[in-house]
Amino acid sequence: MLPIHSLPPRRLAAALLTALAPLAAQAGDDGIARQLDTVQVTATRTPLTVADSLAAVEVIDRDAIARSPARSLPELLRGRPGITLVNQGGLGKLSSLFMRGTESDHTLVLVDGVRIGSTTAGLAALQDIPLAQIERIEIVRGPRSSLYGADAIGGVIQIFTRRLPGQAGVQGRASVGAGSHGLREASAGLDLRGARGGIGLEVAHQRTDGINACSGYFNPQTWQGAGCFIIPGTHTDRDGYRNNSVGLRADFSPDEAWLLQLHGLRASGHNDYDGDYSDNDDYRQQVVGGRLRWAPREGTSVQLSLGRNQDDTTNFLGHAFSSRIDSTRDSASLLGETRLAPGQSLTGGIDWLRDRARVQAAYSPFAARRGNRGAFVQYLGQFDAQELQASLRHDDNDQFGGKTTGSLAWGWTFAPGWRLAASHGTAFKTPTFNELYYPYYGNPALRPESSRSSELSLRRIAADWEVQLNAYQTVIDDLIAYDSRLFATNNLDKARIRGLELTGRVQLADWTVHGQLGWLDARNRSRGPYFDNRLPRRPPRSARLDLDRRLGDWNLGLTAIAEAARWDDVANTLRVGGYATVDARADWQFAPAWRLQASVINLFDRRYQTAAYYNQPGREFALRLHWQPR
Repeated sequence: MLPIHSLPPRRLAAALLTALAPLAAQAGDDGIARQLDTVQVTATRTPLTVADSLAAVEVIDRDAIARSPARSLPELLRGRPGITLVNQGGLGKLSSLFMRGTESDHTLVLVDGVRIGSTTAGLAALQDIPLAQIERIEIVRGPRSSLYGADAIGGVIQIFTRRLPGQAGVQGRASVGAGSHGLREASAGLDLRGARGGIGLEVAHQRTDGINACSGYFNPQTWQGAGCFIIPGTHTDRDGYRNNSVGLRADFSPDEAWLLQLHGLRASGHNDYDGDYSDNDDYRQQVVGGRLRWAPREGTSVQLSLGRNQDDTTNFLGHAFSSRIDSTRDSASLLGETRLAPGQSLTGGIDWLRDRARVQAAYSPFAARRGNRGAFVQYLGQFDAQELQASLRHDDNDQFGGKTTGSLAWGWTFAPGWRLAASHGTAFKTPTFNELYYPYYGNPALRPESSRSSELSLRRIAADWEVQLNAYQTVIDDLIAYDSRLFATNNLDKARIRGLELTGRVQLADWTVHGQLGWLDARNRSRGPYFDNRLPRRPPRSARLDLDRRLGDWNLGLTAIAEAARWDDVANTLRVGGYATVDARADWQFAPAWRLQASVINLFDRRYQTAAYYNQPGREFALRLHWQPR
């Protein structure tokens, strides 16, 4: 029998699915009920339980984050349904997320309702958001432009920072940790809650000496390289990372109808990487915002939200200045909800967004700004065994004019525990400032990318287990790519993406099991030599299995992740091999307020890459000590 780390991704995926079947017949119901009763707000912008959502939704709560051996947000998201993570060299290095086969800038990322991400590159720096600052994460797969506007072609990920407790008093917590490659971690939090309000503080530090991230090559005959360097004999050192963060939160409720919430998160530090024009940077990520909510009666509310995201990075080559990229996003929203009748509600809102960027560099300086105004309306209705969700939105952009998107979803509970759902939605993505203005690359005449998606879902919810199958197709027009005829970007490409997602969870006595299988066919449908090639960096098959067992004061767990081989270029000539990894964890509650956690990442020391020429760490160990009075 082959050891698990030697199994090809296809055989491992089959093994994971087989393992779920016998457990489902004997499971208990407590864990499933808690998952289904979890309230999320990202899919509809109004409170809705996971069980009632017609969208494909996953919620990762604080308990799941605390149990996980993940040391970063990309590690926590890796292998989850519909998500592919591409990492360039380990902890703290650039991590790109592909949702349901769409582009890495086709997923909208929010922090406490505030839109984040670089206005120049179009990516959110997920690697710089510390797990210690996160309360929960909501993942919605499928288009959401009809509620949020641009960028939500593949889906939405909303990160909620630490929340104040509901009970009055003082609560504290702290943790320290250490691990392989010089990993050092520490965090502490303090919450003060009174009768009408509260305030909280969270601080965290993480540092690692890292690994040698670059495995690129150099051809002395052509003086050309690939991957992350071209100069021979350079970049053989370890690439470290440092992150310091602070989170603040406060709320005040003078009576039951009014609620004011304020939040702020700042993460800053230093990152070393491999490159010939810059090889290290100082970065700063900052999100601040506030929310004022008035709910005069049940089912009726009005909410005003304000926010700002700053993404500021200064790049160096050694100690010499190379460039600075300063990106700012200001946003405001006014949202109203009213109940029309039992089981029916209407939601409407107005959004305002202003993007700004300033790039300082010797050969590529530019500055840009633009605004966007959007308005949407949404109807949610339930009629006996059938549900209907419809939304319509119009955006008015300073540069690209008007864009209207819509979404329609229908659900039918045709038998006890069985539900069939179908949906269709349109979405769009505005070009980034780099695609528009970067010297010798940008094209100010670019049009927004647009998409249309359809999905069919079958879900079975029983007292003891749950399983869901989603089939979807997305067609994207006017994809932006480099045009060698213009020596600039252009709306050249078209893509067709088809996929299947099978997810399930079950609880058997002290065992908790979560699993997912994914099949993806993401194709280039552009005319030319690459027609019908697979889109790069999208594995056609993926699987994840999480096993957790409680034994008295101990919690034991395993996570297995498998991904098939994929191409790393549009020509489909550069292959990145498939892989399967296993992580192990053990948690010991040796006193009421004390917990010791040990983990082994990549237990079988599998050598693999998620992006060509960029190494991934081998086997790694970590030990953490947590203190939190109950």
